[in-house]
Amino acid sequence: MKTTFDQLRERQPQFFSGAAIALPAATLQAMADLVAAIESVIALPAYQAHALAQAPAIARLPTRTRGAFMGYDVHLTEAGPRLIEINTNAGGGLLNAYLLAEHGKAEEGARVRDEYVAMFREEWRLERGDVPLCRIAIVDENPAGQFLAPEFTLFKELFEAHGIAAVVCDPAELAFDGEVLRHDGQAVDLIYNRLTDFAFDATENAVIRTAFEQGKVVVTPNPRHHALYADKRNLMQLSDEAALLALGVDAPTRQTLLAGIPQTVAVTPEQGEAFWSGRKRWFFKPPAGFGSRAAYRGDKLTRRVFEEVLHGGYIAQEIAPPSEHAVGEATMKADIRCYVYNGRIQLVAARLYQGQTTNFRTPGGGFAPVFTV
Repeated sequence: MKTTFDQLRERQPQFFSGAAIALPAATLQAMADLVAAIESVIALPAYQAHALAQAPAIARLPTRTRGAFMGYDVHLTEAGPRLIEINTNAGGGLLNAYLLAEHGKAEEGARVRDEYVAMFREEWRLERGDVPLCRIAIVDENPAGQFLAPEFTLFKELFEAHGIAAVVCDPAELAFDGEVLRHDGQAVDLIYNRLTDFAFDATENAVIRTAFEQGKVVVTPNPRHHALYADKRNLMQLSDEAALLALGVDAPTRQTLLAGIPQTVAVTPEQGEAFWSGRKRWFFKPPAGFGSRAAYRGDKLTRRVFEEVLHGGYIAQEIAPPSEHAVGEATMKADIRCYVYNGRIQLVAARLYQGQTTNFRTPGGGFAPVFTV
C-alpha cells in the first residue's frame, strides 16, 4: 500500500529532484558555527530590546517557546556559506525527512521525524509543563490551496502516529470562547503556525490573536519568533561590526558573523542615487517578505520599481550568488536550508532550480537531500 508521501511523489514530482548534494564536513560545520553565532547574539537582552522595539506590540508578549522550524537559508560561495535570510515557519522540513528514504537513509529520515515530534512536545512543555499535549492545529490560510498543502497532511499523519490528535484548518474554522480555542467543538492545545501574517493583523486571524494574547493557546512559531529572527532588518545589526561591538559580542563571534552574513543596509530615499548607480551589487528585500515576494536583484530593477523600493522601507543585501551543481546534463543553482531548533541543526536540505528564484518548476529541480562527503 502506497504511503501519503509515495502518492505525493507521484502527483507532485516537481517538488523533488532526483539529485543529492554532497558537501564537505567543513562546510556543514561552518554553517553550524554560523547558526550558533547568530543564536548567541539573538539571546542577548540588548539585541532583543532593539529587535522588539521595531516590532508589532504582539511580538513583545513574553513566551517560553523557542520557535519550531526556523529555516536558515544559505548560499555556498567560494568564500564559504553566506546567510541570505532566516524564515520562522520554513516549509519542506517534513518532505525532506521523508525524501531521505529514497536515498538509502530511511533510518535517518525516521530519526528526524521523531525529532520533529519531540520539538513540538518540547514547545508545549516549555509553556504548559507536564500537562498532556492532546491536539495540534496545523493552521494556514486556505490550507488546501497552499503550494505545500501535501506537507500539512503528512504532519497530521505524523502527529497522530505519535498519539497526538491533529487537524489541518483555516483560521476561520477556529472559535474562542474566552477560555478555550476550539476546532469543530474540540479543544486545540497548540497551533503549528504556517501563516505568513506574522503579527496576526488580518481580520480572519483575530481569533488566534485573541487566544494567543490571553495565553489560552500555545503558538509556534509566533510573532515574537518572527521579530527576533526573521525580520530582515535584523540582518543590518548582525552584519555591522560597530553594532555588534555595541552589543558586547566577542571577537570570534563577530568574525563568524561578518564572514557569514552579507552586508545589509537600510534603503533610504536620501541615498537613492548611490543605490541606483551601485544597484548591481545589491539584492533589495522588504523587511517582512518571504519566498522572494517583492524582492529584486539590483541588475534586474527598472527605474519605476526602484522608486517603489526607495520609499518602501526596504533593506539592501550584498549579493552572494548561489552555488551551481551539475544535475544530469543541466546546471542547477542551489539554496541550502538548515532546519534549526533551539540553536541546533536538525536537517540540511537543498532547493535546486534555474532562473532567479527557487520556483519548483525546473525539470530536475526541487528539494534535494544534502549529505556529507
